Amino acid sequence: MTARRDTPALWVFAYGSLMWQPGFAYEEARRARLKGYHRAFCIYSLHYRGTQERPGLVLGLQRGGTCEGVAFRIAARQAASVRAYLHARELIYGVYRETMVPAELIGPGQDQCVDVLTYIAEAGHPSFAGVLPLARRAAIIRAARGKSGSNLAYFVATLRKLRELGIRQADLERLAIAAGVGGPYAETAAAGVMEGRCRAFGHLRGCRASPVRHDRRHAFSYRRRLSS
Repeated sequence: MTARRDTPALWVFAYGSLMWQPGFAYEEARRARLKGYHRAFCIYSLHYRGTQERPGLVLGLQRGGTCEGVAFRIAARQAASVRAYLHARELIYGVYRETMVPAELIGPGQDQCVDVLTYIAEAGHPSFAGVLPLARRAAIIRAARGKSGSNLAYFVATLRKLRELGIRQADLERLAIAAGVGGPYAETAAAGVMEGRCRAFGHLRGCRASPVRHDRRHAFSYRRRLSS
């Protein structure tokens, strides 16, 4: 896929794994603030960081508050291909909604407001976990593993990137302590160590999310149920 010559540059707002593993080429990366949404471990992962039998827990944008992350500027000629890549990566079974929202770019000089492409959590989806107790979130993250590796490694990589950017989020810091990766440990432990810790907790009782079809033809069928 190629963009038309008059297609404007695309900004993509990253708040989770896209911050440290975007998977696409970009022209510029800026720290950014999104108002009206906050970052939370509110989505059951049945693919990348968990399975149907033992779901993981990954980040989503929930309504309310603010969220600081990274905005990537994509060249106009690559906008269409990057969007296609993000569709394939993020819109697997409909728990995220793709949307364009305004965000504030933060950095040297005058701040700037741009429209960014991002993915917010669908509260009506069966894989939307909502607000789980701290101990439950920690237990899920410690034990789950999916196609892309352990849930714990995902969490630690996100913590490292946030700290690198100078972004502190109190609820994630508390969750890190509960999951056993708080403080300097998360800064120095290798990915293999995280995988080992995940295996050590693998015997714990898992959490089963509501059944979700992986067939893309039915990925958004829950919306029909909500409107009926």
